Amino acid sequence: MIVVNSKEIGTDAEGYLANLEDWSEEIASYLSEQDQLQLTESHWEIINFMRSYFHENGVAPNLRILQKLLKAELGEEKADKKYLFDLFPYGPAKQAARYAGMPKPTGCV
Repeated sequence: MIVVNSKEIGTDAEGYLANLEDWSEEIASYLSEQDQLQLTESHWEIINFMRSYFHENGVAPNLRILQKLLKAELGEEKADKKYLFDLFPYGPAKQAARYAGMPKPTGCV
């Protein structure tokens, strides 16, 4: 459980939101601060991309799928593995999904 703006928010043992409806940008920022990561416009671009994908497909993309989709939508540079790991050092798909209020992507350890 985390507390953001005096509101208790349920999470699982790995920090993913128990109720996806609880998500807000403030929660994403809080979670990133716990990882000592300051969210930039580049982070938000990936987070919002993942939220859009989840909204349309009902699942969070794993890294391979995320890279393929990003390459098609935003170009090769944004789909580059090094670029994504520079943004999300604990695993781009997992960490971005957690900040985006989504469940852990299938196939991520």
